[in-house]
Amino acid sequence: MPLRRIGAVLAATALVTLTTTVPASAHGAPTKPISRTAACAGEGTETSSAACKAAKKANGQPFGKFDNLRVNGVNGRDREVIPDGKLCSGGLDAYQGLDLARDDWPATKVTAGDTLTIRYTSPIPHQGTFRVYLTKEGYDPGEPLRWDDLPTKAILVDKDPPLVDGAYRMSAKLPKDRTGRQVLYTIWQNSSTADTYYSCSDLVLSAAEKPAAKKTPAVVVPKASKAAPKAKPSPTASDEPAPAAETPAPQQLRRAAELPADDSVYYVAIALLAAMTAAFALTWMIRSRGRRTQDSPREIEIR
Repeated sequence: MPLRRIGAVLAATALVTLTTTVPASAHGAPTKPISRTAACAGEGTETSSAACKAAKKANGQPFGKFDNLRVNGVNGRDREVIPDGKLCSGGLDAYQGLDLARDDWPATKVTAGDTLTIRYTSPIPHQGTFRVYLTKEGYDPGEPLRWDDLPTKAILVDKDPPLVDGAYRMSAKLPKDRTGRQVLYTIWQNSSTADTYYSCSDLVLSAAEKPAAKKTPAVVVPKASKAAPKAKPSPTASDEPAPAAETPAPQQLRRAAELPADDSVYYVAIALLAAMTAAFALTWMIRSRGRRTQDSPREIEIR
């Protein structure tokens, strides 16, 4: 085999060996909700904000690229390797300005209890597991973020999601009991590399709206209306004619007119008439007796 051909084969073999043994570096950071790295670090979108300017000054050096905040060899020992107060920088000096305790970081407004859509930008696909945490109720943005500010249970765990159009897309249900300024802390532990990525996304949560109480409908009592006169039913063939009222005879009418309206008056009149009759009879008897007395001597004289 010619030496030239042997050299070409060796060079190709070396290139293949190099590309298969050295893993490509994964890169990524949350762009929705916007993370502090995506806002303030290299190629950030909010570098002119007051918080980003303060972070850049506190950093003491230019930030690294926004999607390159990664720590090698953590292997799930996040709470052991990343110190309290340096969670947002991952403990890296190149990003230490992101650990400033401020309440004016560029933030995303959301509502407690809603479903949060997460877009994690990455230029190349890699396998790995995402774990997303939301700070506890009562978190103080005026203090550096510590592990005790995060619950032990993540609101989202997603393993090997697909990379679509340059981003991993996930969703998480926000708790209903968180309000005000909170931090969404995202850990992406690669399984295809030895790197673990850390990021802080600031949120402002408004309280969930309570469902409106159902109002009991008022009972409407209609006003009394004048009833329409009932129509007289039209006679039908089956209806029998009502019997005609009997007309009283003229004599009965006269007797009825002569009788007093009250029976007691009638009886009083009878009593008065009887009394008058008795008095008349008594008077007649007295007068008759007087005449006999006067006539008796004449009869004697005649004899």
